[in-house]
Amino acid sequence: MEIGLGVGLTAIGAGLAVGLAAIGTGMAQARIGSAGAGVIAEKPEALGAIILLIAIPETMVILGFAVAAMILLLGG
Repeated sequence: MEIGLGVGLTAIGAGLAVGLAAIGTGMAQARIGSAGAGVIAEKPEALGAIILLIAIPETMVILGFAVAAMILLLGG
């Protein structure tokens, strides 16, 4: 059973979609988290807003996963 070049490139593309989205999300959440910790130290009532702001970039990973699924389902 031989796997063609197209299947390998499709898998690499799907991996890049999820991996790069995860790296971008990690970088964004690191900055938001460190700034949020400073805000919460001064204004504890802002906890809900900071949690929401930390969760928003996570949608990038979900969209990266959706793109990877489309690549694997439609490209292969």
